[in-house]
Amino acid sequence: MANNEQGRIFVGKGRAPRYLTLAYGNRHGLVTGATGTGKTVTLQTLAEGFARAGVPVFAADIKGDLSGIAAPGDAKDAFTKRAKEIGITYEPDEFTTVFWDLFGEQGHPIRSSVFEMGPLLLARMLDLNDVQEGVINIAFRFADDDPDLTGLDANGLVDLNDLRELLAFVSKNGKEIGSRYGNVASASVGAVQRQLLVLENQGGAKFFGEPALDIHDFIKTDRDGRGVINILAADRLMENPRLYATFLLWLLSEMFEQLPEVGDLDKPKLVFFFDEAHLLFNDAPKPLLDKIEQVVRLIRSKGVGIYFVTQNPLDVPEKVLAQLGNRVQHALRAFTPRDQRAVKAAAETFRANPDLDTAKVITELGKGEALVSFLEGNGTPAMVDRALIAPPSARVGPVTPEERKSVIARSPFKGRYDQAIDPQSAYEVLKERVASAARQDDDTPPRRGSRQEPAEAPEPDGGGGLGGILGGVLGGVLGGGSGGGRSRGRMSTTEVVVKQVARSVASQVGNQIGRAVVRGVLGSILGGRR
Repeated sequence: MANNEQGRIFVGKGRAPRYLTLAYGNRHGLVTGATGTGKTVTLQTLAEGFARAGVPVFAADIKGDLSGIAAPGDAKDAFTKRAKEIGITYEPDEFTTVFWDLFGEQGHPIRSSVFEMGPLLLARMLDLNDVQEGVINIAFRFADDDPDLTGLDANGLVDLNDLRELLAFVSKNGKEIGSRYGNVASASVGAVQRQLLVLENQGGAKFFGEPALDIHDFIKTDRDGRGVINILAADRLMENPRLYATFLLWLLSEMFEQLPEVGDLDKPKLVFFFDEAHLLFNDAPKPLLDKIEQVVRLIRSKGVGIYFVTQNPLDVPEKVLAQLGNRVQHALRAFTPRDQRAVKAAAETFRANPDLDTAKVITELGKGEALVSFLEGNGTPAMVDRALIAPPSARVGPVTPEERKSVIARSPFKGRYDQAIDPQSAYEVLKERVASAARQDDDTPPRRGSRQEPAEAPEPDGGGGLGGILGGVLGGVLGGGSGGGRSRGRMSTTEVVVKQVARSVASQVGNQIGRAVVRGVLGSILGGRR
């Protein structure tokens, strides 16, 4: 379908054809609407338009429907009729697609190191409180400063085994480390360890490791000059919404940090579609919201456009919403007063059109119909218009498992990320450090009277085993015993009397409570250590 003009993407038609200008494609966008109103189809239409223009695309596929973009479309009656209504000819098409999957089941695995994820996003992923997040920050700072770890890739923090070993080391050496970085409570370390276990049980451990993703692999064109469409299989990932949102935010952060400044281009270098975007903002702490706002505001200078897909514009914080210049609003339902307020608020996010009652139209829109407003002229939003959205050229619906396997087999990244690698990292370094310390302790000669000195055999008696215990205590206090009941020399009168008293009492109590009482009473009398 030849629905792209030079420098523009044809999206649909209202009173006039509606285009998204490629030069403003990095000014971000928003696709909203209730479930079943056509958001995914609009997302696919936009993704196809960018790909035709030579712009690579990354999109999360929540339900599996978006995977059909890798297969040619069908000339269904609904599609041909819609194309005729908006003045174009429907022509089936397919697009070069690369499938990705965090779990490595429906596409190439995506991995990052624990170090690259960083303490802020990791705390978000693990749902940690402020104290527990402080423990993570201390662990990362220790890894930054430790000379054995800083010489390793990613400061030795590659996978969850590295982080777990680091936390155990920090907890064991909490007094020394706490004196430099702040208090480390073993209870907080234990809580973080439990959350790591939960993440592992959900399959999140597969995300951490080597080889790590090269973000530039998303920015590719095919031999025809079209942008490659990267599809993330997110159906299983959505079982853990926090992991899904944190993972996509990490991707955005990586792009922001790694890509160079390019200023305003004729078209974006990459367009990123973030489906179920409300998950990114739900219960997010203020530092994280500030980071999201910063990334959205500044990443346009890297040539990246971000398009949020969600049900209602109010799902997006106001500061972020103000930066989303390209808007497509599908129908919203207004059955309750709360729904009506949401509709009114959504209508107020558009530039008003005197010929439209925007709030009323939002509730009347049919499937595949939307209110649209794209940036034009000098970057100002056009007046809102009611439009029919163009049908996608590729398949609407999922590919079969066989088709997916065929696409993966032809991928230029086949074999690059598929096999995990376990490098020398913090796990091995800290394990060896602990083992080395233990060997040094074993080589140290024991001091007389220390816990390492073997005790002599106790003298048999009728005190239920108390002779040896009391002999050790009294020997230390009176200076006559060696830890057993047998004396190394002649006992004094006081020693004999005390020993007889002890045996007499022990024979009467003869149990654990009695032994505790004897130790307590005699310790007080003799002024010994308990």
